[in-house]
Amino acid sequence: MENEEGLQVDLYQPRKCSATNRLITAKDHASVQINVGEVDENGHYTGKYVTYALCGFVRCSGESDDSLNRLAAKDGFLKNVWSAQR
Repeated sequence: MENEEGLQVDLYQPRKCSATNRLITAKDHASVQINVGEVDENGHYTGKYVTYALCGFVRCSGESDDSLNRLAAKDGFLKNVWSAQR
């Protein structure tokens, strides 16, 4: 919900899982949000980051490591390091 100045005033904003696009509810206490920082060619942090949210279903099924690798490779963080086996 927005106020008269156009600012968000809701206390709770639901997130979606980056791997499955499931809605992460307020009661999903197994979900995590991971910020992966971007670095330049010298290895210095640029101040930018990419956020990945993983729901509890993905974590409980043991697919969080594979999902995070797949998402990071898609965004260019794992160039020439990891390739899909499917």
